[in-house]
Amino acid sequence: MRKYGYERVHDVSGALALLGTDPEARFLGGGTNLVDLMKAGVERPALLVDVQELPLDTIEFTPEGGLRIGATVTNSDLAAHAEVRRHYPALAQALLAGASGQLRNMATVGGNLLQRTRCGYFSDLAKPCNKRVPGSGCPAITGEHHNHAILGASEHCVATHPSDMAVALAAFDAVISYETAGGPGELPISEFYPPVGATPHIETALPPGALITGVTLPPAAVAGHSRYRKVRERASYAFAVGSIAAALDVRDGTVAEVRLAFGAVASRPWRARAAERALTGGPATAEAYAAAADAELAAAEALPENGYKVTLTRNLVVAVLSELAEEAAR
Repeated sequence: MRKYGYERVHDVSGALALLGTDPEARFLGGGTNLVDLMKAGVERPALLVDVQELPLDTIEFTPEGGLRIGATVTNSDLAAHAEVRRHYPALAQALLAGASGQLRNMATVGGNLLQRTRCGYFSDLAKPCNKRVPGSGCPAITGEHHNHAILGASEHCVATHPSDMAVALAAFDAVISYETAGGPGELPISEFYPPVGATPHIETALPPGALITGVTLPPAAVAGHSRYRKVRERASYAFAVGSIAAALDVRDGTVAEVRLAFGAVASRPWRARAAERALTGGPATAEAYAAAADAELAAAEALPENGYKVTLTRNLVVAVLSELAEEAAR
């Protein structure tokens, strides 16, 4: 076992200073992903900088009417927050669909955004993996890939992003705030996760040494009528084989606004822009929902064992939007 240092910090500047002293240092939140990867030997930090006690654990309204969520807020606290459940129900549902109660009690918002793929080749040091060792290859393409990507993948990597929370955040145009030694910055979630391309080891657009400090959800009336649906291979704690975050505003039988994001189909949460464009201003019918899903999934490139995800995602779009429309009509 590799020895490593441990430091607990109480202010952001101290956290950044410590990380800057060692290129092999890592920030530690709840540790629900990082510690597992350390046990497997995938992550081998020389220093852990514990940020759990930083003053970043609040949830509050922004002046514009959105929500600001601190990076150290736990998944359990965020899911239980009354304003989140009222104004962004799909986010609360996504959080409750992830992991187990014990893990949600430890996992943080910042850590959830940074969690790494659960691809078996990535976590097995005996196997090559471009995400773990750039240039070594992607054995999943010809090997076990039934739960791998159908959208936005490349010849270098077909892994999927495991977060449920990030799918809902993508649907609601979340903005991630961070701090570096040079000052603060922001990234919309649409830019936070770069396309996999030829560099699958570059998993976020965060600058080196950056610390996530919070997430802002812009005000969006449609988010109050939203839902997250997750399909998994067992009813208990498991990662998705397909998921959807959806919000819908129907007026006089016409789609006035719609938000759609897919999970477990790409290396990042997949915002379904083509489907949204196809639906907006059109009829709120099951046929229209299916056609919009087909427009989005036309770009899918399934592997021999994961083509079922195309049908699954299409069915999720139709089912969830139909349910939202029926509820709004009552």
